[in-house]
Amino acid sequence: MLGSVTDAEDVLQDAWLQWDRADRSTVRNPRAYLVRTVTNLSLDRLTSARAAREAYVGPWLPEPLLTTPDIADEAELADTVSTALLVVLESLSPLERAVFLLREAFGYSYAEIGETLGRSEATVRQTAHRAREHVQARRPRYDTDSTRRREVTDRFLAACAGGDLNAVMELLAPDVTAWSDGGGKVRAALRPLHGADAIARFILGVMAKPEAQGITTRRAHINGEEGALAFRGDVPVAAVTFDLVDGRVVNLRFQVNPEKLSGVLQEHSL
Repeated sequence: MLGSVTDAEDVLQDAWLQWDRADRSTVRNPRAYLVRTVTNLSLDRLTSARAAREAYVGPWLPEPLLTTPDIADEAELADTVSTALLVVLESLSPLERAVFLLREAFGYSYAEIGETLGRSEATVRQTAHRAREHVQARRPRYDTDSTRRREVTDRFLAACAGGDLNAVMELLAPDVTAWSDGGGKVRAALRPLHGADAIARFILGVMAKPEAQGITTRRAHINGEEGALAFRGDVPVAAVTFDLVDGRVVNLRFQVNPEKLSGVLQEHSL
């Protein structure tokens, strides 16, 4: 719902407090009560977050979430938390986002969603149809084979570490696009980059800077898919996710905003 580890933790905490204060003798269905509570708290959080993101510096990307390898084997679950889908969901209204996830990810009926959101069943149907069409139009199908993704990730990290321009370009589709989310906290491209040559040169240029010395990289399961993490010592400095078509990268996302890497730091330290 939120694309933010910190916001999700805050919503769960608030939901727990409401549940703790509730007169549970009047709660006929605890699951429905909690779904309604979490959904409405998320809607409130999304409404305020959208205003804040209008003033965001540079491209906005969701926070990376470390996931276990077995999630990648559950195609529907992996797709639900994928970075690509979270980016698309960001273009929906908060209500459309809630309806889409409750329907498509959790399988609730239109009547159940209407009761949760305080909307008529007819309104929910219309909203679900609009959201589904919006998502389908903006979410092409990408390669999801985990073996292929591991191979591409390893080759990409090796090419970057070796400063091999041609090797990097071989992995990128000609019309590849790259986004860097620094949030104004660290240096990052303020606009999306396009084209294999421009992106490969940008990546190797960043890797050649003195401040990049001593950074180590490794593969990681991020948002249900193979990706990569970069560390300076034990501190994560970047999370990389990508989309593949025919074995080549078509979308490349660099999350370098330190405030959005706190969830990675917490998981890495466990």
